[in-house]
Amino acid sequence: MPNQKFFCRTVGLCLAAIIILPLQLLSAETSSDADRLAKLEQAVAQLQKRNAELEKEVSSLKKQAAVASQPAAEGRTKTQITSDGKTYVEKNVAPEEKPPAYVVQRGSEINLTLGGFIQVNFEDGDVSAFEGRFGQTALKDRFRLRRARINLTGDFTENFDFKIEGDFETSDGISSGRTAFEATDIFINWHQFPEAQIKIGQWKAPFGLEQLTPDTTLFMIERSLPTGAITPERQIGVQLWGKPFTNIWPEQKDLLTYYAGIFNGNGRNTTNNDNNNFMYVGRLEFLPFKGKLFGQDSSLKLGGDVLNSRDDKGTNISQTLNLLVNKDGSLSPFVLPGADERTAWSADAWLTVGPFDLIGEYLAEDVDGRTVAGVAPGFKNFDPSGWYVQGSYFLLPKKLQAVVKWEALNPDQVNNDGIHSITGGLNYYIHGDSIKLMVDYVHTWSDFREANPQFGDDQFDEVLLRLQVMF
Repeated sequence: MPNQKFFCRTVGLCLAAIIILPLQLLSAETSSDADRLAKLEQAVAQLQKRNAELEKEVSSLKKQAAVASQPAAEGRTKTQITSDGKTYVEKNVAPEEKPPAYVVQRGSEINLTLGGFIQVNFEDGDVSAFEGRFGQTALKDRFRLRRARINLTGDFTENFDFKIEGDFETSDGISSGRTAFEATDIFINWHQFPEAQIKIGQWKAPFGLEQLTPDTTLFMIERSLPTGAITPERQIGVQLWGKPFTNIWPEQKDLLTYYAGIFNGNGRNTTNNDNNNFMYVGRLEFLPFKGKLFGQDSSLKLGGDVLNSRDDKGTNISQTLNLLVNKDGSLSPFVLPGADERTAWSADAWLTVGPFDLIGEYLAEDVDGRTVAGVAPGFKNFDPSGWYVQGSYFLLPKKLQAVVKWEALNPDQVNNDGIHSITGGLNYYIHGDSIKLMVDYVHTWSDFREANPQFGDDQFDEVLLRLQVMF
């Protein structure tokens, strides 16, 4: 086909030249020989130029035809079998190209982000003994899908943002060991004024530094026992929060952050409140220093929390870990046998100097029984408290981190019921927090078991390993 086009175009040009030349000869009667020669040379030059253009076009068409006749690249062909009733013929053919699929937001979001993370543990030894799981609540060695979450976040031009997140693996304290998909964070936040934002939905109530630290950025594989026993974790409610200095002192916008929320108080994914009362939670964060110290990027953050809640019978007041002291000194989730009123508070500090971090937190709670409609609470008042101190240092900048933590919880329900742990760990950041390997060794001892040896061992040891991938 390209050769035919070239032949037709060439013949056409030659005919045009044959017609033009006689006309030029006829006009030669009134022109000089020099003029005739110049016109002839000009016509020849035009023919040569056009001929070169045609040759280039034909060459391009030949290349396209050669590429089209070649088989599809390896890995993108499929075998087609045909039959005429007597014989079968196999040949490789290019598969039909499918149009790409697109996911487009239905609303007017200015951005929409899909993400998530997976955390897989191996736990060996006295598994979760540091959480009070020994004796009658002891666990076996295991591989554990600790968290497998997927989330969707977005922003609207109307100053709203939102988050929807779910977990394919729920924690022991929430689901008693079953694996199921469950909502974690579902909220809408109005942020037109950074000084006074309004959030509504389900998320972590603003109480406890370690509890509020994202799961993916913790320096230890698991949070401390005091954090899990006393903090309220995720709740359904509404919150006013903000940074008061955002506009009046922009260079110090993070100096102060406040949170004040009202929640049902009986945990996440619960459609009904346990009574007509609510949980009130408040937190203040103060950043008095952020700059250079000994030539290193440094900061000091201080925080404090307060909580008050009136709960009815059947409410779990230790929603992520354990608080109830069993007969053998082990711990279980504390589900109220009767109504209560509890008030909790905490104080925390976080110092960073280059590769070094020092974190400490103290938490305390007063749990007092309430008589409702003549029904006694069914338990004695108690005042649990606990603390932890954690230090970490990057042995290799941004790659290899050593961590050590000392923690203690006093449940205050029987004599000598304290549980203490010391943890040492290493974190290897393959690609920051996005791909991270962690290993911890935990040594735990029970004051109750030491004072009552008839119940068994009072010293426990565990090794934990974790692989974390974020996407």
